[in-house]
Amino acid sequence: MPTLTAGDATLNYRVDGNDYAPPLILSNSLGTDLEMWSPQLQLLAANFRVIRYDTRGHGASSVPPGPYTLDQLGNDVLALLDHLHIERAHFCGLSMGGLTGLWLAIHAPQRLSRVVLANTGAKIGTQETWNSRIDALHDAGPTGLPESMCDAVVERWFTGRHRELAPAGVARIRQMLTETSGAGYAANCGAIRDADLRAQLMLIRVPVLVIAGRHDPSTPPALGHEIADAIPDAQYVELDAAHLSNLEQAGAFNAAVLRFLTADTITEPSRRSMGETMRRSVLGDAHVDRSASSRTDFNGEFLDYITRTAWGETWTRPGLPRHTRSLLTIAMMVALNRPEELRLHLDAARNNGVTRDDIKEVLMQAAVYCGVPAANSAFHLAAQVFAEQDKTG
Repeated sequence: MPTLTAGDATLNYRVDGNDYAPPLILSNSLGTDLEMWSPQLQLLAANFRVIRYDTRGHGASSVPPGPYTLDQLGNDVLALLDHLHIERAHFCGLSMGGLTGLWLAIHAPQRLSRVVLANTGAKIGTQETWNSRIDALHDAGPTGLPESMCDAVVERWFTGRHRELAPAGVARIRQMLTETSGAGYAANCGAIRDADLRAQLMLIRVPVLVIAGRHDPSTPPALGHEIADAIPDAQYVELDAAHLSNLEQAGAFNAAVLRFLTADTITEPSRRSMGETMRRSVLGDAHVDRSASSRTDFNGEFLDYITRTAWGETWTRPGLPRHTRSLLTIAMMVALNRPEELRLHLDAARNNGVTRDDIKEVLMQAAVYCGVPAANSAFHLAAQVFAEQDKTG
Protein backbone atom coordinates (compact mmCIF):
# COMPACT_ATOMS: atom_id res chain seq x y z
CA MET A 1 0.00 0.00 0.00
CA PRO A 2 1.20 3.57 -0.67
CA THR A 3 2.73 5.73 2.04
CA LEU A 4 3.74 9.36 2.50
CA THR A 5 5.94 11.27 4.90
CA ALA A 6 4.09 13.70 7.16
CA GLY A 7 6.46 15.50 9.50
CA ASP A 8 8.10 12.84 11.65
CA ALA A 9 5.61 10.12 10.62
CA THR A 10 5.15 7.79 7.69
CA LEU A 11 1.45 7.37 6.95
CA ASN A 12 -0.08 4.33 5.31
CA TYR A 13 -3.10 5.10 3.13
CA ARG A 14 -5.37 3.54 0.54
CA VAL A 15 -7.47 5.06 -2.25
CA ASP A 16 -10.67 3.49 -3.63
CA GLY A 17 -13.25 4.67 -6.13
CA ASN A 18 -13.16 6.89 -9.20
CA ASP A 19 -10.21 9.28 -9.32
CA TYR A 20 -12.51 11.97 -10.72
CA ALA A 21 -15.17 11.65 -8.01
CA PRO A 22 -15.32 14.08 -5.06
CA PRO A 23 -12.60 13.12 -2.55
CA LEU A 24 -13.57 11.84 0.90
CA ILE A 25 -11.09 11.28 3.76
CA LEU A 26 -11.94 8.62 6.38
CA SER A 27 -10.14 8.87 9.74
CA ASN A 28 -10.05 5.93 12.16
CA SER A 29 -10.72 5.75 15.88
CA LEU A 30 -8.17 5.16 18.62
CA GLY A 31 -7.10 1.51 18.57
CA THR A 32 -8.28 0.62 15.04
CA ASP A 33 -6.93 1.06 11.52
CA LEU A 34 -8.28 1.96 8.09
CA GLU A 35 -10.09 -1.39 7.84
CA MET A 36 -12.62 -0.20 10.40
CA TRP A 37 -14.37 1.49 7.45
CA SER A 38 -15.00 -1.76 5.55
CA PRO A 39 -18.81 -1.61 6.05
CA GLN A 40 -18.84 1.81 4.38
CA LEU A 41 -16.38 1.21 1.57
CA GLN A 42 -18.57 -0.24 -1.19
CA LEU A 43 -21.25 2.43 -0.92
CA LEU A 44 -18.91 5.37 -0.47
CA ALA A 45 -16.47 4.28 -3.19
CA ALA A 46 -19.38 4.20 -5.64
CA ASN A 47 -19.89 7.93 -5.02
CA PHE A 48 -16.54 9.32 -3.91
CA ARG A 49 -12.80 8.97 -4.25
CA VAL A 50 -12.35 7.42 -0.82
CA ILE A 51 -9.02 7.95 0.94
CA ARG A 52 -8.50 5.91 4.11
CA TYR A 53 -5.38 6.21 6.19
CA ASP A 54 -3.90 4.78 9.38
CA THR A 55 -3.48 7.51 11.98
CA ARG A 56 0.15 7.76 13.14
CA GLY A 57 0.89 5.05 15.70
CA HIS A 58 -1.79 2.78 14.20
CA GLY A 59 -1.98 0.06 11.58
CA ALA A 60 0.85 0.16 9.06
CA SER A 61 1.75 3.80 9.78
CA SER A 62 4.93 4.51 11.72
CA VAL A 63 5.12 5.08 15.48
CA PRO A 64 7.14 8.26 16.15
CA PRO A 65 7.95 9.05 19.77
CA GLY A 66 5.01 10.55 21.67
CA PRO A 67 2.99 11.97 23.13
CA TYR A 68 1.35 13.34 20.00
CA THR A 69 -0.71 16.51 19.71
CA LEU A 70 -3.97 17.19 17.90
CA ASP A 71 -2.05 19.68 15.77
CA GLN A 72 0.10 16.80 14.51
CA LEU A 73 -2.94 14.64 13.75
CA GLY A 74 -4.60 17.46 11.83
CA ASN A 75 -1.47 18.38 9.93
CA ASP A 76 -1.03 14.74 8.94
CA VAL A 77 -4.35 14.99 7.09
CA LEU A 78 -3.28 18.22 5.38
CA ALA A 79 -0.05 16.50 4.30
CA LEU A 80 -2.11 13.65 2.86
CA LEU A 81 -4.28 16.11 0.91
CA ASP A 82 -1.19 17.90 -0.41
CA HIS A 83 0.45 14.59 -1.33
CA LEU A 84 -2.60 13.64 -3.40
CA HIS A 85 -2.93 17.18 -4.86
CA ILE A 86 -6.41 17.62 -3.37
CA GLU A 87 -7.51 21.19 -2.67
CA ARG A 88 -10.79 20.38 -0.91
CA ALA A 89 -12.32 17.16 0.38
CA HIS A 90 -15.15 15.80 2.46
CA PHE A 91 -14.05 14.38 5.80
CA CYS A 92 -15.53 11.67 8.01
CA GLY A 93 -13.91 10.71 11.29
CA LEU A 94 -15.01 8.65 14.27
CA SER A 95 -13.93 9.25 17.88
CA MET A 96 -10.25 10.33 17.62
CA GLY A 97 -10.86 10.75 13.89
CA GLY A 98 -13.81 13.02 14.65
CA LEU A 99 -11.64 15.11 16.96
CA THR A 100 -9.18 15.45 14.07
CA GLY A 101 -12.07 16.58 11.87
CA LEU A 102 -12.99 19.27 14.38
CA TRP A 103 -9.42 20.57 14.37
CA LEU A 104 -9.47 20.73 10.57
CA ALA A 105 -12.82 22.53 10.51
CA ILE A 106 -11.37 25.16 12.87
CA HIS A 107 -7.83 25.53 11.49
CA ALA A 108 -8.17 24.63 7.79
CA PRO A 109 -11.82 25.15 6.76
CA GLN A 110 -10.74 26.09 3.24
CA ARG A 111 -9.62 22.49 2.69
CA LEU A 112 -12.99 20.97 3.64
CA SER A 113 -16.32 20.72 1.84
CA ARG A 114 -18.45 18.82 4.38
CA VAL A 115 -17.53 17.14 7.66
CA VAL A 116 -19.01 14.12 9.45
CA LEU A 117 -18.11 13.90 13.14
CA ALA A 118 -19.10 10.51 14.55
CA ASN A 119 -19.03 9.40 18.19
CA THR A 120 -16.72 12.16 19.28
CA GLY A 121 -16.52 15.28 21.44
CA ALA A 122 -14.79 18.62 21.57
CA LYS A 123 -13.34 17.45 24.90
CA ILE A 124 -13.22 13.68 25.48
CA GLY A 125 -12.67 12.23 28.93
CA THR A 126 -10.56 13.66 31.74
CA GLN A 127 -6.86 14.12 32.38
CA GLU A 128 -7.04 11.45 35.07
CA THR A 129 -8.72 8.92 32.79
CA TRP A 130 -6.19 9.30 30.00
CA ASN A 131 -3.19 9.40 32.33
CA SER A 132 -4.39 6.20 33.96
CA ARG A 133 -4.66 4.53 30.56
CA ILE A 134 -1.21 5.77 29.52
CA ASP A 135 0.30 4.53 32.79
CA ALA A 136 -1.25 1.10 32.20
CA LEU A 137 0.66 0.89 28.92
CA HIS A 138 4.13 1.45 30.37
CA ASP A 139 4.72 -2.29 30.50
CA ALA A 140 2.93 -3.06 27.21
CA GLY A 141 4.92 -4.48 24.33
CA PRO A 142 5.50 -2.49 21.16
CA THR A 143 3.16 -4.65 19.04
CA GLY A 144 0.02 -5.01 21.10
CA LEU A 145 -2.18 -3.96 24.01
CA PRO A 146 -2.81 -5.92 27.22
CA GLU A 147 -5.68 -8.41 26.93
CA SER A 148 -7.44 -6.95 29.96
CA MET A 149 -7.45 -3.50 28.39
CA CYS A 150 -8.78 -4.87 25.10
CA ASP A 151 -11.66 -6.60 26.89
CA ALA A 152 -12.65 -3.38 28.66
CA VAL A 153 -12.44 -1.30 25.48
CA VAL A 154 -14.54 -3.73 23.42
CA GLU A 155 -17.25 -3.63 26.07
CA ARG A 156 -17.46 0.14 25.59
CA TRP A 157 -17.28 -0.04 21.82
CA PHE A 158 -20.30 -2.33 21.30
CA THR A 159 -23.56 -2.97 23.11
CA GLY A 160 -23.96 -6.39 24.71
CA ARG A 161 -26.67 -7.11 22.15
CA HIS A 162 -24.28 -6.51 19.25
CA ARG A 163 -21.48 -8.54 20.84
CA GLU A 164 -23.88 -11.45 21.03
CA LEU A 165 -25.35 -11.04 17.54
CA ALA A 166 -22.14 -10.34 15.61
CA PRO A 167 -19.29 -12.17 17.36
CA ALA A 168 -17.20 -12.53 14.20
CA GLY A 169 -17.26 -8.80 13.45
CA VAL A 170 -16.52 -7.92 17.05
CA ALA A 171 -13.62 -10.38 17.10
CA ARG A 172 -12.18 -8.78 13.96
CA ILE A 173 -12.23 -5.34 15.58
CA ARG A 174 -10.78 -6.73 18.79
CA GLN A 175 -7.90 -8.15 16.79
CA MET A 176 -7.22 -4.68 15.37
CA LEU A 177 -7.04 -3.43 18.93
CA THR A 178 -4.74 -6.18 20.15
CA GLU A 179 -2.39 -5.56 17.22
CA THR A 180 -2.18 -1.80 17.82
CA SER A 181 1.22 -0.61 19.01
CA GLY A 182 1.15 0.06 22.74
CA ALA A 183 3.48 3.02 22.26
CA GLY A 184 1.34 4.39 19.41
CA TYR A 185 -1.86 3.97 21.40
CA ALA A 186 -0.38 5.76 24.41
CA ALA A 187 1.00 8.58 22.26
CA ASN A 188 -2.46 9.19 20.75
CA CYS A 189 -4.04 9.04 24.20
CA GLY A 190 -1.86 12.05 24.97
CA ALA A 191 -3.25 13.93 21.97
CA ILE A 192 -6.84 13.26 23.02
CA ARG A 193 -6.09 14.08 26.67
CA ASP A 194 -4.71 17.52 25.82
CA ALA A 195 -7.34 18.47 23.22
CA ASP A 196 -10.12 20.87 24.21
CA LEU A 197 -11.90 22.58 21.30
CA ARG A 198 -15.09 23.60 23.11
CA ALA A 199 -14.37 27.32 23.03
CA GLN A 200 -13.71 27.23 19.28
CA LEU A 201 -16.78 25.34 18.10
CA MET A 202 -18.72 28.52 17.35
CA LEU A 203 -16.03 29.49 14.80
CA ILE A 204 -16.85 26.54 12.52
CA ARG A 205 -18.71 27.44 9.33
CA VAL A 206 -18.16 24.22 7.36
CA PRO A 207 -21.35 22.11 6.96
CA VAL A 208 -21.26 19.51 9.73
CA LEU A 209 -23.13 16.30 10.49
CA VAL A 210 -22.79 14.95 14.03
CA ILE A 211 -23.51 11.26 14.60
CA ALA A 212 -23.86 9.94 18.15
CA GLY A 213 -24.52 6.52 19.64
CA ARG A 214 -27.43 6.31 22.05
CA HIS A 215 -25.57 3.75 24.19
CA ASP A 216 -22.05 5.15 23.83
CA PRO A 217 -20.28 5.37 27.21
CA SER A 218 -17.04 6.72 25.72
CA THR A 219 -18.48 9.74 23.90
CA PRO A 220 -22.12 9.91 25.05
CA PRO A 221 -24.82 11.76 23.11
CA ALA A 222 -24.39 14.82 25.32
CA LEU A 223 -20.99 15.44 23.70
CA GLY A 224 -22.55 15.19 20.25
CA HIS A 225 -25.32 17.62 21.21
CA GLU A 226 -22.69 20.02 22.54
CA ILE A 227 -20.98 20.10 19.14
CA ALA A 228 -24.18 20.31 17.09
CA ASP A 229 -25.68 23.04 19.27
CA ALA A 230 -22.54 25.20 19.04
CA ILE A 231 -21.96 24.96 15.26
CA PRO A 232 -24.39 27.01 13.14
CA ASP A 233 -26.76 24.82 11.08
CA ALA A 234 -25.06 21.57 12.14
CA GLN A 235 -27.14 18.42 11.71
CA TYR A 236 -27.46 15.77 14.42
CA VAL A 237 -28.30 12.06 14.12
CA GLU A 238 -28.46 9.60 16.99
CA LEU A 239 -28.15 5.89 16.25
CA ASP A 240 -29.09 2.85 18.32
CA ALA A 241 -25.47 1.90 18.94
CA ALA A 242 -22.52 2.21 21.27
CA HIS A 243 -19.16 3.74 20.30
CA LEU A 244 -18.39 2.18 16.90
CA SER A 245 -21.72 3.13 15.35
CA ASN A 246 -20.39 2.69 11.81
CA LEU A 247 -20.10 -1.03 12.56
CA GLU A 248 -23.00 -1.67 14.91
CA GLN A 249 -25.51 0.23 12.78
CA ALA A 250 -23.77 0.16 9.41
CA GLY A 251 -26.93 0.55 7.34
CA ALA A 252 -28.25 3.60 9.18
CA PHE A 253 -24.75 5.10 9.44
CA ASN A 254 -24.18 4.71 5.69
CA ALA A 255 -27.52 6.28 4.88
CA ALA A 256 -26.95 9.27 7.17
CA VAL A 257 -23.47 9.93 5.78
CA LEU A 258 -24.46 9.57 2.14
CA ARG A 259 -27.54 11.76 2.51
CA PHE A 260 -25.45 14.49 4.12
CA LEU A 261 -22.48 14.36 1.75
CA THR A 262 -24.66 14.29 -1.37
CA ALA A 263 -27.08 16.91 -0.01
CA ASP A 264 -29.78 14.22 -0.25
CA THR A 265 -29.38 13.79 -4.03
CA ILE A 266 -28.78 10.05 -3.74
CA THR A 267 -28.62 8.08 -6.98
CA GLU A 268 -30.81 5.02 -7.43
CA PRO A 269 -27.83 2.62 -7.45
CA SER A 270 -26.58 4.15 -4.21
CA ARG A 271 -29.98 3.86 -2.57
CA ARG A 272 -30.12 0.24 -3.68
CA SER A 273 -26.67 -0.33 -2.20
CA MET A 274 -27.78 1.27 1.08
CA GLY A 275 -30.81 -0.97 1.10
CA GLU A 276 -28.73 -4.06 0.38
CA THR A 277 -26.52 -3.36 3.40
CA MET A 278 -29.50 -2.84 5.71
CA ARG A 279 -31.38 -5.83 4.30
CA ARG A 280 -28.44 -8.13 4.98
CA SER A 281 -28.10 -6.72 8.50
CA VAL A 282 -31.76 -7.36 9.29
CA LEU A 283 -32.59 -10.53 7.37
CA GLY A 284 -29.17 -12.18 7.20
CA ASP A 285 -26.93 -13.11 4.28
CA ALA A 286 -28.52 -16.51 3.72
CA HIS A 287 -31.99 -15.08 3.01
CA VAL A 288 -30.69 -12.28 0.79
CA ASP A 289 -28.52 -14.72 -1.18
CA ARG A 290 -31.51 -17.03 -1.69
CA SER A 291 -33.57 -14.07 -2.87
CA ALA A 292 -30.84 -13.04 -5.30
CA SER A 293 -30.69 -16.57 -6.73
CA SER A 294 -34.42 -16.41 -7.49
CA ARG A 295 -34.08 -13.18 -9.46
CA THR A 296 -35.57 -13.29 -12.97
CA ASP A 297 -36.34 -10.83 -15.72
CA PHE A 298 -39.93 -10.90 -14.45
CA ASN A 299 -39.31 -10.05 -10.77
CA GLY A 300 -35.97 -8.20 -10.97
CA GLU A 301 -37.40 -4.69 -11.04
CA PHE A 302 -39.70 -5.51 -8.13
CA LEU A 303 -36.79 -6.80 -6.05
CA ASP A 304 -34.85 -3.60 -6.79
CA TYR A 305 -37.90 -1.55 -5.83
CA ILE A 306 -38.15 -3.28 -2.43
CA THR A 307 -34.43 -2.89 -1.79
CA ARG A 308 -34.51 0.83 -2.62
CA THR A 309 -37.72 1.79 -0.81
CA ALA A 310 -38.28 -0.56 2.12
CA TRP A 311 -34.62 -1.11 2.98
CA GLY A 312 -32.81 1.89 1.46
CA GLU A 313 -35.31 4.56 2.53
CA THR A 314 -37.39 3.32 5.47
CA TRP A 315 -35.31 0.87 7.50
CA THR A 316 -32.30 3.22 7.27
CA ARG A 317 -34.16 6.15 8.87
CA PRO A 318 -32.56 7.00 12.24
CA GLY A 319 -35.83 7.98 13.95
CA LEU A 320 -36.55 4.48 15.27
CA PRO A 321 -34.08 1.77 16.30
CA ARG A 322 -34.08 -1.50 14.37
CA HIS A 323 -35.42 -3.28 17.45
CA THR A 324 -38.58 -1.15 17.35
CA ARG A 325 -38.98 -1.42 13.58
CA SER A 326 -38.71 -5.20 13.87
CA LEU A 327 -41.47 -5.41 16.48
CA LEU A 328 -43.70 -3.04 14.48
CA THR A 329 -43.25 -5.15 11.36
CA ILE A 330 -44.20 -8.33 13.24
CA ALA A 331 -47.34 -6.67 14.59
CA MET A 332 -48.35 -5.41 11.14
CA MET A 333 -47.82 -8.82 9.55
CA VAL A 334 -50.12 -10.35 12.19
CA ALA A 335 -52.76 -7.68 11.53
CA LEU A 336 -52.55 -8.15 7.76
CA ASN A 337 -52.49 -11.96 7.99
CA ARG A 338 -49.29 -12.34 5.95
CA PRO A 339 -47.85 -15.61 7.31
CA GLU A 340 -44.90 -15.85 4.89
CA GLU A 341 -43.67 -12.36 5.73
CA LEU A 342 -44.42 -12.94 9.41
CA ARG A 343 -42.27 -16.08 9.43
CA LEU A 344 -39.45 -14.15 7.76
CA HIS A 345 -39.52 -11.34 10.32
CA LEU A 346 -39.99 -13.66 13.30
CA ASP A 347 -36.80 -15.41 12.25
CA ALA A 348 -34.93 -12.17 11.50
CA ALA A 349 -35.96 -10.48 14.74
CA ARG A 350 -33.00 -11.89 16.66
CA ASN A 351 -30.67 -10.00 14.26
CA ASN A 352 -32.24 -6.81 15.62
CA GLY A 353 -31.80 -7.64 19.30
CA VAL A 354 -35.42 -8.74 19.69
CA THR A 355 -35.93 -11.45 22.33
CA ARG A 356 -38.58 -14.15 22.38
CA ASP A 357 -40.15 -12.42 25.37
CA ASP A 358 -40.41 -9.25 23.27
CA ILE A 359 -42.20 -11.21 20.55
CA LYS A 360 -44.54 -12.82 23.08
CA GLU A 361 -45.59 -9.39 24.35
CA VAL A 362 -46.27 -8.16 20.81
CA LEU A 363 -48.41 -11.18 20.08
CA MET A 364 -50.31 -10.72 23.35
CA GLN A 365 -50.99 -7.12 22.32
CA ALA A 366 -52.07 -8.36 18.90
CA ALA A 367 -54.60 -10.69 20.52
CA VAL A 368 -56.43 -7.63 21.86
CA TYR A 369 -56.27 -5.42 18.77
CA CYS A 370 -56.11 -7.94 15.90
CA GLY A 371 -58.16 -10.75 17.41
CA VAL A 372 -57.45 -14.01 19.20
CA PRO A 373 -57.50 -16.16 16.01
CA ALA A 374 -54.79 -13.99 14.40
CA ALA A 375 -52.63 -14.09 17.53
CA ASN A 376 -53.21 -17.84 17.90
CA SER A 377 -51.88 -18.47 14.39
CA ALA A 378 -48.93 -16.17 15.07
CA PHE A 379 -48.06 -18.00 18.31
CA HIS A 380 -48.07 -21.33 16.44
CA LEU A 381 -45.88 -19.91 13.69
CA ALA A 382 -43.48 -18.37 16.21
CA ALA A 383 -43.16 -21.70 18.00
CA GLN A 384 -42.19 -23.35 14.70
CA VAL A 385 -39.60 -20.65 13.97
CA PHE A 386 -38.09 -20.91 17.45
CA ALA A 387 -37.89 -24.70 17.17
CA GLU A 388 -36.07 -24.39 13.84
CA GLN A 389 -33.67 -21.84 15.35
CA ASP A 390 -32.95 -24.12 18.30
CA LYS A 391 -32.31 -27.02 15.96
CA THR A 392 -29.84 -25.10 13.80
CA GLY A 393 -28.24 -23.20 16.66
